[in-house]
Amino acid sequence: MQNDFSSVRHRLGAVLTGLFALFFVGAARFLPTVVENADHGPPSDSASAIATVERFHAAVALGDTTAVISLLAPDVVIIESGGLETLRDYRSHHLAEDVAFAKAVPNVRAPFRAAVQGAVAWVSGTSTTKGRFKGRSIDSAGAELMVLTRVGGTWRIRAIHWSSHSRLPGG
Repeated sequence: MQNDFSSVRHRLGAVLTGLFALFFVGAARFLPTVVENADHGPPSDSASAIATVERFHAAVALGDTTAVISLLAPDVVIIESGGLETLRDYRSHHLAEDVAFAKAVPNVRAPFRAAVQGAVAWVSGTSTTKGRFKGRSIDSAGAELMVLTRVGGTWRIRAIHWSSHSRLPGG
């Protein structure tokens, strides 16, 4: 009887070990890939998602509003300062202000981080901004999160959340 129980326990242990291995190998397909920045190369999905966000920021800084809009999905949602904006809202007033601000105030970004799961990526990063804008001193720390979807091999920004706070005393 002891040998029968030991044999069953051994076979059960082998089956459970195999099931756990299958579970973890299968689950690994669904875990996001994280890349510190686009210079790390593979996986190319993460690098290309980061490159899309970098192109967005470069286009804003250059004042290339056509390029900015081309990187945004038609149903983009932009969240900032407690409000939500559509593409139409952003294009009609916020974009011009972002361009003016980016041209006037230097911004230093930390490397972006990207996670990709299928055709969805989320890219996050932080920055510091210091200078003057419209007669005001600016010294702020910021964070952003952009959600992108891949359509036809091209990443489009579907959502942006910007957050910042003053680093000035009493600001």
